[in-house]
Amino acid sequence: MGSLGSSQPKIIKGPAGYVLEDVPHLTDYLPDLHTYPNPLQDNPAYSVVKQYFVDADDTVPQKVVVHRDSPRGIHFRRAGPRQKVYFESDEVHACIVTCGGLCPGLNTVIREIVCGLSYMYGVKKILGIDGGYRGFYAKNTVPLNSKFVNDIHKRGGTILGTSRGGHDTNKIVDSIQDRGINQVYIIGGDGTQRGASVIFEEVRRRGLKVAVVGIPKTIDNDIPVIDKSFGFDTAVEEAQRAINAAHVESESFENGIGLVKLMGRYSGFIAMYATLASRDVDCCLIPESPFYLEGEGGLFEFIERRLKENGHMVIVIAEGAGQELMMESSNLEDASGNKLLKDVGLWISQSIKDHFSRKKTTINLKYIDPTYMIRAVPGNASDNVYCTLLAQSAVHGAMAGYTGFTSGLVNGRQTYIPFYRITEKQNKVVITDRMWARLLSSTNQPSFLSPKDVSDDVKSSLPATQLLDDSHCNGVADDVPPVETKEIAQ
Repeated sequence: MGSLGSSQPKIIKGPAGYVLEDVPHLTDYLPDLHTYPNPLQDNPAYSVVKQYFVDADDTVPQKVVVHRDSPRGIHFRRAGPRQKVYFESDEVHACIVTCGGLCPGLNTVIREIVCGLSYMYGVKKILGIDGGYRGFYAKNTVPLNSKFVNDIHKRGGTILGTSRGGHDTNKIVDSIQDRGINQVYIIGGDGTQRGASVIFEEVRRRGLKVAVVGIPKTIDNDIPVIDKSFGFDTAVEEAQRAINAAHVESESFENGIGLVKLMGRYSGFIAMYATLASRDVDCCLIPESPFYLEGEGGLFEFIERRLKENGHMVIVIAEGAGQELMMESSNLEDASGNKLLKDVGLWISQSIKDHFSRKKTTINLKYIDPTYMIRAVPGNASDNVYCTLLAQSAVHGAMAGYTGFTSGLVNGRQTYIPFYRITEKQNKVVITDRMWARLLSSTNQPSFLSPKDVSDDVKSSLPATQLLDDSHCNGVADDVPPVETKEIAQ
């Protein structure tokens, strides 16, 4: 894929410990670009808005909970329309690509990028790239307009098709250059955003007037910094349907066990939130919280106790949980570089059956894997609104000349986040956080760990904000990379 380039992050420091992690701008390497009045000032949709444009100095804090004497901390540039734009409407030739796995809301994001460019800025030339990154150089493009995308938000999947891998930086940027594309909207997860960062660096190296914009996509909610990823609310809502089915099955049979496997390769957010939302789950197992099967305090003992108390139980397990317990762990990877996991749902189902068979106890276990049903549904109302905000913010940013950024929600505000912050780590459930404690209190399940097991080594490896934060996200350390900084005049 190539290196991320040698460019330094743009860090701006101000009084009272204020730090702005800024995003690149076209004028960083093309200083003589012309500016144009933003056409939104003549747009009837914005005529009722008291302030059409976002102030150039508006920023959004990463941490919303602070102490009285604590520094102001890290901020990100606030998203929204600017008074001046760096593209004329007739000049824009935009393209949109979707990469990686499916996720509810993909078509909504595509629709709103197209409609945002068309309705807000009068852009006429918009292309869809067919089949992920490979589509830039190996497949056909799809002309997009507001009529074509009008009702695609009602469908699951992506009308543009998707794929994993296929990233060849030079071929992609050659295609961008040859086609005269000057705005690139890339929708995908952390691997896709790393690819977008490399594309941006090559565009900058060639001195092209091309805005490269990312929109973060992951159904697992494992992208850092942002409040949540689009599709997550829909996934939790759909997961509840599977949990409800498992509950009905388990209640209907003596010693009934309903086992539901949910998405969550490295992060158990869907499993945790679906468990909290459903109230029917007796035990939730996630990758971040190790568990064991045999012996005192193990999973088997808890299942026996819960069956004795209630006569039935429901277990939710994230796909990445318990991988270390399975024999012959796989070292294979998919085209995106993700480790191929063993099916923990089938494995633990058989392990539970074998355990009770040895004890000569009859159980009725029903295993439900709704993974692909959840991924393939259209976004719900909440996600559709969120997708609209992400897409329109991305369009405003590109038109204003910003590039090399991801559009994301931070503390309830739309922001522009530099690529390196989105790709530096994965967001995970913190088992020393209150949210996990709330789940344990709701299900009354054991943690399968004693306080001593949560060692100082584990705690020290977690960012301070993750140990203290009362929310499910924003667990990112407040340390700033050692780079050249620009001081704001006091």
